[in-house]
Amino acid sequence: MPLLQPELLLYIGAGALVGFAVGLTGVGGGSLMTPLLLLFGFPPQVAIGTDLLYAGITKSSGMVMHARRGNVDWTILKRMAAGSIPAALLTATALWLLASDAGEYAPLLTTALGITLIVTALVLLFKHRLQALANPQSASIMGSVQQRPGAWTVAMGILLGIFVTLSSVGAGAIGTAVLLILYPALAPVKVVGTDLAHAVPLTLVAGLGHLALGHVDPGLLLALLMGSLPAIYIGTHVGHRVSSHIMHPLLVTVLLALGVKYAVF
Repeated sequence: MPLLQPELLLYIGAGALVGFAVGLTGVGGGSLMTPLLLLFGFPPQVAIGTDLLYAGITKSSGMVMHARRGNVDWTILKRMAAGSIPAALLTATALWLLASDAGEYAPLLTTALGITLIVTALVLLFKHRLQALANPQSASIMGSVQQRPGAWTVAMGILLGIFVTLSSVGAGAIGTAVLLILYPALAPVKVVGTDLAHAVPLTLVAGLGHLALGHVDPGLLLALLMGSLPAIYIGTHVGHRVSSHIMHPLLVTVLLALGVKYAVF
């Protein structure tokens, strides 16, 4: 990334904007940061690779806080990681083996981004229905799935590992949906803590895979972090004063629109 002052300020501002939105809504930055970097003209592989490391770093402090408070179910996390981490490594390796030039798989990355954005938006839209569907008190169609949570957790971890590596999106909202469905008795604070604790190693491993492929812009990453880290803190405090009835539909609409754009066009 050229270190011209106007561009540097633009990227710091972008980091602040996304960081503030993350603090305000709790939704992972990948859903917003990668499309924003594409809008700035960065190649898909650079936008995704840089955003993965950005996500891993920004989520780390939250993971440590939840771990200290006992909000992480380490058994469930190990199950998810048993699927997601190898899948992320194999996906990055496949990109390296199957194409000599990043431009050859750029369309695959943008399509994966679009699909994952749409799924993320739908998960946010129907989150309460998913919770009701997975309620152990109800005659849920998910009952047979919940009888073998270990195997299903690993399987869903594999899918997360693939799509997060290809799109940088999904470790947060989709990971939360997986936990809600497979572990309906898990306390909400542990759902959040476990999902966050899983997202950190997944995004870091996927990001390091992209770094090895030359898909990470260090200067851009630094600028985004400079803007986002303080903005997340501010957004978290402001979020308590803003109605979720306003932010939630707006966020879902934006993610759906972006998802359709990258999945179809």
